[in-house]
Amino acid sequence: MPFARLATATTPTAHLGLGLAAVGRPGYITLGREADLPPTRSVEALRDRTLELLDAAYALGVRYIDAARSYGRSEEFLAEWLHARPDIRDVVVGSKWGYTYTADWRTDAEAHEVKDHSVAAYDRQRAETAALLGDRLDLYQIHSVTPVSPALTDKDLHARLADLADEGVTVGLSVSGPEQAAAIRAALDVTVNGERLFRTVQATYNALETSAGPALAEAHEAGLTVLVKEAMANGRLAGPQAPAAVREAAESAGLGCDAVALALVLRQPWAGVVLSGAATSVQLVSNLHATAVDLDAEHLDRLTGLAEEPTAYWSTRAALPWH
Repeated sequence: MPFARLATATTPTAHLGLGLAAVGRPGYITLGREADLPPTRSVEALRDRTLELLDAAYALGVRYIDAARSYGRSEEFLAEWLHARPDIRDVVVGSKWGYTYTADWRTDAEAHEVKDHSVAAYDRQRAETAALLGDRLDLYQIHSVTPVSPALTDKDLHARLADLADEGVTVGLSVSGPEQAAAIRAALDVTVNGERLFRTVQATYNALETSAGPALAEAHEAGLTVLVKEAMANGRLAGPQAPAAVREAAESAGLGCDAVALALVLRQPWAGVVLSGAATSVQLVSNLHATAVDLDAEHLDRLTGLAEEPTAYWSTRAALPWH
């Protein structure tokens, strides 16, 4: 497992990762993002921003980088960064297949990405990822699996993924939607030749959406590495729009709401890597202060009380505009 590299890391930020969803393409759903990126969101401008963030993240001890085929040019930008730094071998590189980026570098596209979990989509996107990341790819995940995804039952696809695992690439999945827990538990039952196929799971978990927690604990107990995405609920838990309980905990800690939101997730015993989705270096530094947040019992009780009903949470997320 490539994540064994993180077990020997000495920096407290090694278990915080950098996700490239917000900087690999001009449009995304994070609140406030319109003020975070350059006024002209050209390919060159976002390449420069991504390379700046990767440099800052590595210097600050971050050792996991998360990309995806659907994150615009994120794999391309990451590949450029890795190629320019051949001596850096201690980062863990993950990407995802299953969504195709369709916005053509526009923020007003009718559809920004299209899901397809078929064998044909895997074969095409695996070749695209290999052409960019080559042997630097450590983890390849199916993107946004739900309980009805054919990726959970397609034996031909499972055989393809098992072949990838035999080549040394860890196979995982990310889940999304109000039934994340059901998707996680179904994934734990997927085997090839008597061996569990998926070795990692990436899920949304934050103060507002905690429903996957018990299933993630089960996955951890089963030996999977758990990665957490959207720990700040696409910006709903960061900045002035954060709930009062988050703002008060942040004031008590003398740090940002974003750090509090991330710290709450880092406390979970099953959390292997928690992703920052920073779009600026200032945000990244603020996010990484999560390792310094000490939440007392009163603040924990108030933060725990923020959890929303999953269907309501995901309906709100679906309505967020692409900035």
